[in-house]
Amino acid sequence: MRGRCLPLLAFLAESSAFYSLNGLVKDMKALLWPFQQPLQSCQNTPTSRGCWDQYDIDTNYYTTFPNTGNTVEVWLSAEESMCNKDGYKRFCMTFNGTMPGPPVIANWGDDLVIHVTNNMQSNGTTVHWHGVRQLQSVEYDGVPGVTQCPIRPGETLTYRYKVNQYGVSWYHSHISLQYSEGLFGPLIFNGPATADYDEDLGALFLQDWSHVPTFSAWSNKERYGITHSLSNLLINGTNTFDCSAVSDDSCVGGGKKFQTVFQPGKKYLMRLINVATDSQFQFSIDGHKLKVIANDFVPIKPYDTDSIVINAAQRYEVIVEANAPPGDYWLRAFWVDACAGVANDHPEDSTGIIRYDAASTSDPTSVSAVKAPTTCLDEPLESLIPYMNFDVANIAGTTVEELRVRFTHDALFTWTINSSSLALDWSNPTLKRVFNNESVFPTQYNVVSVDKKSSSDDEWAVLVIQNKVMGPLGAIAHPIHLHGHDFWILAQESSPWDGTTDSFKTVNPPRRDTAILPAHGHLAIAFRLDNPGTWILHCHIVWHASQGLSLEFVESEESISIQSRDMEIFQGTCESWDGWSRNVTYPQDGSGI
Repeated sequence: MRGRCLPLLAFLAESSAFYSLNGLVKDMKALLWPFQQPLQSCQNTPTSRGCWDQYDIDTNYYTTFPNTGNTVEVWLSAEESMCNKDGYKRFCMTFNGTMPGPPVIANWGDDLVIHVTNNMQSNGTTVHWHGVRQLQSVEYDGVPGVTQCPIRPGETLTYRYKVNQYGVSWYHSHISLQYSEGLFGPLIFNGPATADYDEDLGALFLQDWSHVPTFSAWSNKERYGITHSLSNLLINGTNTFDCSAVSDDSCVGGGKKFQTVFQPGKKYLMRLINVATDSQFQFSIDGHKLKVIANDFVPIKPYDTDSIVINAAQRYEVIVEANAPPGDYWLRAFWVDACAGVANDHPEDSTGIIRYDAASTSDPTSVSAVKAPTTCLDEPLESLIPYMNFDVANIAGTTVEELRVRFTHDALFTWTINSSSLALDWSNPTLKRVFNNESVFPTQYNVVSVDKKSSSDDEWAVLVIQNKVMGPLGAIAHPIHLHGHDFWILAQESSPWDGTTDSFKTVNPPRRDTAILPAHGHLAIAFRLDNPGTWILHCHIVWHASQGLSLEFVESEESISIQSRDMEIFQGTCESWDGWSRNVTYPQDGSGI
């Protein structure tokens, strides 16, 4: 029998804790949380960004993190309204009426309490906190059909978790195509860095944008495997669009280029996030170098470059020094046309402006010296060296999966992993099945069970995905994202796997939470078995996720536990959803994610 609730912790939670082991009485913390012994205080300043009070960039953030005692409380409202992001008016889905939504900002070691109200009329929703490990808070990972039932219209779900990472990411709806309609926003966790900077400019979103609602594009094209060309590209939710050649009353003009102002001599931190439906970008600023200091939530050894390639759902933190002759410069997010299976009507238009004079209104005349990529890959692995060394050892098991495609009897296009395409039931999430002690998961849930073989704290699971798709579809690369973990990239090659581990890099390999599965190639990743839960792995091209390109890891099933109060919230959300969804206007279509 599985132990699902923790009575002692539930008792303590009545007065102090809001999830699992967090916020316990002071002397319990020393027993239950692996807090680092205090160091001499070191303040985070423009000349000491590696410091973070009694912690620093050398702290092992996987096992050790501050406990600030501070709670950051945020209210988000999922809404449907008219928006004009580039000069074309259309209905959008937004958080608090804006796209991107409001920033959720916290410090390393804070507690986050985020109240999400679904104020949409005919859609359920959830919120996923991309890249957040959700250590001991799997129930708040925000995946419908995996970790929760959707939030029905008119109701609120409060997500609670500890900030035990630092860097930049984003929050987004994980229901179907909703984030492509605007349901996303920045997630910034302040902490130390591997290089100094003067000013943090915050998140910078790179995005593709469709004037045709993506749900219509899905119904008419993508569910049949027909590529939909998106209309435009946005930087931080804005761009221009030429309406002169368009006979469409919705094309009203008024779009604007993203702009920011540099002060000569200053160093600026820019937190890049690709929230595209299906696009890869090459980011650069004319006349300026980029110093790359982090990928996803992982600090890396800094390296300098003229440009950086960023795939869907990935993040990079870069420092840009304002050392060019004062003037106006193009900031560019080139749409990478080397990626197959995607299309955009205006791939050359993804530009913003860097100004050295805030009063300037001139268009830049700068020219890019950057060469466009000829392949659809990530940044070179040899560039992405984690600042903190971790090797992969003591592998508990290896799973090998083959990616292929198929058409169903009604001509619907799906991706398959080992002959199965993901199809979830929003009303019966995997976590609910675990709590109900169900011994068998449905085939279409694509569940892979992973368990530790010993009591060691250092056991690993390995996944090898082989892109075995034949014909033109085999030329498509897939950004693969894992929930609940960073993963270590053992191999990432544009060639078939030879079936051996000879080429695997296990000594401090690059690690992150999203990486490309190359066309016709393979991706081998490892993750430490230190976070019991139900964790989904999926392609972050929105169409492909809806077409079933996903599997689930049920990790250390017997150890999955949540507090009794959180269990009541979990069950209440499902009961409420079940009552409303019987007469739902828009039933679940596709995989559910």
